[in-house]
Amino acid sequence: MSDHHHKETFVTKYIFSQDHKMISKQFLVTGMFMGIIGVLMSMLFRMQIAWPEKSFSLVEAFLGPHQTDGIMNPDMYLALVTIHGTIMVFFVLTAGLSGTFSNLLIPLQIGARDMASGFLNMISYWLFFISSIIMVISLFVEAGPASAGWTIYPPLSALPQAIPGSGMGMTLWLVSMAIFIASSLIGSLNYIVTVFNLRTKGMKMTRLPLTIWAFFITAIIGVVSFPVLLSASLLLIFDRSFGTSFYLSDIFISGEVLHYQGGSPVLFEHLFWFLGHPEVYIVLLPALGITSEIISTNSRKPIFGYRAMIGSIMAIAFLSTIVWGHHMFISGMNPFLGSVFTFTTLLIAIPSAVKAFNYITTLWKGNLQLNPAMLFSIGLVSTFVTGGLTGLVLGDSALDIAIHDTYFVVAHFHLVMGVSAIFGMFAGVYHWFPKMYGRMMNKTLGYWHFWLSIICAYGVFWPMHFIGLAGLPRRYYSNTAFPMFDDLSDINIVITIFALVGGFAQIFFIANFFISMYRGEKATQNPWKSNTLEWTTPVEHIHGNWPGKIPEVHRWAYDYSKKVDANDDDSDYLHGQDFVLQTTPLLDGEEPS
Repeated sequence: MSDHHHKETFVTKYIFSQDHKMISKQFLVTGMFMGIIGVLMSMLFRMQIAWPEKSFSLVEAFLGPHQTDGIMNPDMYLALVTIHGTIMVFFVLTAGLSGTFSNLLIPLQIGARDMASGFLNMISYWLFFISSIIMVISLFVEAGPASAGWTIYPPLSALPQAIPGSGMGMTLWLVSMAIFIASSLIGSLNYIVTVFNLRTKGMKMTRLPLTIWAFFITAIIGVVSFPVLLSASLLLIFDRSFGTSFYLSDIFISGEVLHYQGGSPVLFEHLFWFLGHPEVYIVLLPALGITSEIISTNSRKPIFGYRAMIGSIMAIAFLSTIVWGHHMFISGMNPFLGSVFTFTTLLIAIPSAVKAFNYITTLWKGNLQLNPAMLFSIGLVSTFVTGGLTGLVLGDSALDIAIHDTYFVVAHFHLVMGVSAIFGMFAGVYHWFPKMYGRMMNKTLGYWHFWLSIICAYGVFWPMHFIGLAGLPRRYYSNTAFPMFDDLSDINIVITIFALVGGFAQIFFIANFFISMYRGEKATQNPWKSNTLEWTTPVEHIHGNWPGKIPEVHRWAYDYSKKVDANDDDSDYLHGQDFVLQTTPLLDGEEPS
């Protein structure tokens, strides 16, 4: 490939760019913008839960007509919960992890010039951008945004006349999600083809970094499950607009008998959760892959149980598609079928435990470099274990019936999916920021960001387990009508204070990110002394990644602290350094990795 590169204009660089590195940055910045909206929403509805009778000028400033004298109305509360969940699950975690890091790292770590189709990659981002804009626009329609919960169960979501948030806001939600799914499918197919076909010479599947394995399997899950959500959404659009009855039967509104018959809202639950549970791992597996890379690099040790980690990723991917029914234990499911879903749900704890123990074993007796990326990775392991243990409770149908739709569920999935995935995203940004922008992020601000985030995360979600066990239901905008919950009001205030502090703590990250982009210390080519191929590319971005010939791979990605004589404790490090790039040829007599 020629070293000559044509001069780019603003339009070719930012609008019609087909360079995977630029597209990854576009996904990241768009996801961060959506994340700010999602976090602001959570802060607003947490204030309502903690102080339901108090007037806040902040509520009036943000919500305008959807409040009375600074007090949020119930419809708007449910709308905020709905859009917060939608934005965080799909537009922040999916974009911030798969969209950002699959685009950035797949070509760089497998030794490819770019994605298999740069054009489809560009289309994938712009479809994501359009879907984000439509979701934001839905916040400003007259009757308010969608209000049926982020799971949009019928009949609330199927009948425009049901509640204010079932009107135009719900229609825009469905249109936005349909475009989002198209974006995800195009991206996922691109990732799969790239990993299969564009690996450089010597890059066998068993030499791929665990990041690539995670992105690759995540893309396969997306291709399998996202079309089901698209089908569910299209059938819902038919019910809303064309008089069909896929999800509706025997409906009464204000004494009026509607003509719908023969449908079932439980059908929608099956279709939604067939995507909904794999979606947990669509956002979590990339975070776990990122954590594998960062923990190994900053422990200066080979990842423990490389093949077991690959096997656990595959097992999680398979099991995630056959456990969706554990979200439906109280839907009237046959008890025998419930026991089957309980069994498959508890099985998924095995590969998850393999990953957790392998992380801990990699950390054990390592030469730990506790930079912000490493701290967020260790924080992910902590929240993944904590949230996973509560999943054992919810996965048991007999126990789940008692605490379904309580704050125990909120605490569980926020820890295991929300906080863990976001910590993985933060870890990835801190670690690969030098590769994205050629500069280093500020460590001090990173430490402040981590400690405030993890303390507030546990401060918010740990107490939620207990108020959930006490029976406090989720999605109620006020509990003042239920005297049995009066004793829990102080705990809700504590949770809200932690939530507000944690929300404001993200200012450290946002400031660090944008200031470092322009004024951070200039990065060296390989600041973390890592083995993987992305650190062999020039600091200055070029289209095609490597000037001249693509590098050849001779070993796996985790030759850290490798000794000349593995049986001699006093033996020197191979090549005199505690890392060996994948491009380094094997020495005479050295065992191939």
